[in-house]
Amino acid sequence: MRYLIAVPSLISISLVTFAPSAFAGPTFSDTLIGYRYSAHYTEPGKPNDVAKNILQVTHVSGYKLGQNFINLDVFKSDHSDPAKGGGTGATEAYVTYRNQFQYGKIFDKPLAFGPVKDVALTAGFDYNTKNNEFGPNKRLLVVGPTIKFALPSGFLDASVLYAREWNHCGLAVCSKPGNHTDLAFDPFYQFNLTWGVPFTAGALPLKFQGYYTLSGKKGDDYQNRPTGVEQLMRTSLMLDVGQLGWGEKNVLWIGPGFEYWRNKFGNDGGKGVDTNALSINVEWHL
Repeated sequence: MRYLIAVPSLISISLVTFAPSAFAGPTFSDTLIGYRYSAHYTEPGKPNDVAKNILQVTHVSGYKLGQNFINLDVFKSDHSDPAKGGGTGATEAYVTYRNQFQYGKIFDKPLAFGPVKDVALTAGFDYNTKNNEFGPNKRLLVVGPTIKFALPSGFLDASVLYAREWNHCGLAVCSKPGNHTDLAFDPFYQFNLTWGVPFTAGALPLKFQGYYTLSGKKGDDYQNRPTGVEQLMRTSLMLDVGQLGWGEKNVLWIGPGFEYWRNKFGNDGGKGVDTNALSINVEWHL
């Protein structure tokens, strides 16, 4: 078996699903409940696509030194990705927290130059668990600089992050002599883009949002085999249905999404490590 790194990677699951209109002032706040579904997700080592229902709760807010982001995704797989012992699909929870310390807020003047409107220091963590045979217990810390680009509306952030991951493997093969059930991976880099851009097409109020993460190799896996470079992009084109339907902006958004994943969880080749999945996405902003 080669498929042993079995939890999502860094900026994970939905870092930019909030509306760009939330960034209207220094103390903005936006909270949403979201849902997405696709029948074409993949899992390393699984020969068939996996259908997943995903519930999301996201909060983003500004404060005097920068901004906070926290997201919880709960995944429910179909029988193609079973829970430990079988009988039902696996359930997974993934928590992401990020904090940006922004130069402009700390020193009362943005560090702006050319297309850059400000710079920030990003720091945070991920935590993940899943009730499958693998039984992951992912803990990940990240820190690094972020460039915040100036756009006519919305946002575009680019970050270079130092990352360190600790995880667990509950498979029998991981407990064999010389292998690892608990592993501290080598430090690795992550390059991350996040964006949210509102626009109109005729009478339609829309937003294009998403993130892209490139993760470097993180040493050997639980069987002492080298990991690969990983790419993950999730993006969506959302329609403001609330504004169209009853005149209330940034309440109900619906639209298609797409997930592009290569070398999933750092697995370098094999079944189920590449994903191309169209999804349906819904957001309800509180």
